Amino acid sequence: MRHPQYALTVAEMLEHEQAHLMPMIAPFDGYVEAPGRVSSTCLVTADRNHYSVPCELAGKLISKRFYPECIEFVFDEVIVASHPRLFEREQTCYDWRHYLPLLERKPGALRNGAPFAEMPTALLRLQRLLLRRDGGDRVMSQVLTMVPKVGLEPVLVAVELVLDSGMVSIEHVLNVIARLNQAPLPESVETSLELKALPLADTRRYDSLRERQEADHA
Repeated sequence: MRHPQYALTVAEMLEHEQAHLMPMIAPFDGYVEAPGRVSSTCLVTADRNHYSVPCELAGKLISKRFYPECIEFVFDEVIVASHPRLFEREQTCYDWRHYLPLLERKPGALRNGAPFAEMPTALLRLQRLLLRRDGGDRVMSQVLTMVPKVGLEPVLVAVELVLDSGMVSIEHVLNVIARLNQAPLPESVETSLELKALPLADTRRYDSLRERQEADHA
């Protein structure tokens, strides 16, 4: 395409001008923003669809930022949630992690909670197994509340190991997580020092200390 003012093409003119353009300080953040309010079920309505946000924001006024492929929710100048944008109507997009603080007060929410139907496969397997037992919802809620503390990946690895072992309990899961997060052992240090007398397991030394203490009391 020819340039309307010069005897050059538009592409040639751009190549000539690029050396004189100022660099962009930051990438352009193009979005459409609108206010919104979080419902009692921790959902925000946007374009006739519903998106979840952290449950502690229930009833709060937030900002909705519409991008071409996603939608972000901002509270107090901090992005608190991000979802792929839905283009049909009356759909709901959950993030089950937004509802984890609720489980500390209401473990029974797991049984009929729609957000938790979208958990990773390992957690769904564990949930199906535990909810067959008395108090299983409480144990499952304890497992899920570990996610904000140690991260999702360690919890998933621990749950898979526990399921493979067949011994499912909150203590077993916590033990595996602790071992996964254990700091590596320090490397052995080479030294030229040698022991001249090897230590012996001699309990008579403690008897001598006890006799000395008894003598001092006497």
